Amino acid sequence: MSAIPIEVLAGTSLWRNAWHRLLRNRLAVLGMILVGAMVVACAAGPGIIYRATGYTYDFIPKDSGLVKSFPPSLTHPMGTDIAGRDLLARVLLGGRISLMVGIIATFVSLIIGITYGATAGYLGGKIDEAMMRAVDVLYSIPYMMIVIVLLSLFGSRSPLNQLFLLFLALGAVSWLTMSRIVRGQVISLKNQEFVLAARATGVSRRKIIFRHLMPNVLGPVIVYATLTIPNVMLQEAFLSFLGLGVQAPLASWGSLAAEGIRNIAVFPWQLIFPGVTMAVTLFSLNFLGDGLRDALDPQTRKM
Repeated sequence: MSAIPIEVLAGTSLWRNAWHRLLRNRLAVLGMILVGAMVVACAAGPGIIYRATGYTYDFIPKDSGLVKSFPPSLTHPMGTDIAGRDLLARVLLGGRISLMVGIIATFVSLIIGITYGATAGYLGGKIDEAMMRAVDVLYSIPYMMIVIVLLSLFGSRSPLNQLFLLFLALGAVSWLTMSRIVRGQVISLKNQEFVLAARATGVSRRKIIFRHLMPNVLGPVIVYATLTIPNVMLQEAFLSFLGLGVQAPLASWGSLAAEGIRNIAVFPWQLIFPGVTMAVTLFSLNFLGDGLRDALDPQTRKM
């Protein structure tokens, strides 16, 4: 009797299936490609420009005459600013700062929101009630006003200290929604069999929260983080536009737009290029976030 060939099937998992669903979403894939290209350009672009031309974000030419702002050309693809500095180098450096603010502030908000929401959801009872009422009180306060007050009171003349304060201020007020999302997920999971088994074997509450419950709420966390980054970047741009964000000599897309709006009637490219670059990045992040939501949320899955 001849042996019957057995077909070996490739293993699958929730994350593998989500990845395949994400790849079928054209807008999400386009957003992922554009975001990746923007990150690479902002990381490597200023160094390449410096080695090729000697231009940096703060390079001011000495022989440019009275008129220092030149329109886009082969030498300066995005033109120059009012001081004669290459706008492409400044836009790429501004992308570093804007992306850094979005990622780090979102990371701070995730740490606070996940810890707070998971603790409240798992402990339940009066502790959960008190913790979530505190969240409701904070929700009633316009968080942008809190950020403005924090930056006004503790702002520093040092650009690096101001940037660090911006990370903390934006992250410390962006965790409220994440805490509610994580709390709801934990409440739905804390009576599952794997949690009950961990309790029966004497596992501490801290280990149950961080080792057993946290990995099971990563899907909504990743989706919300992807959608929070563009929101934080918009907030940073707004603060920089008001003069409370990134300080010179550093630059962000918001501060570049603030400089460009003053000269829009004469030198429109100073506003167009930073604005378009930021808009494309924000659209791409939102497309990617929507695609991740569709891929990871079984309620919205398209079969």
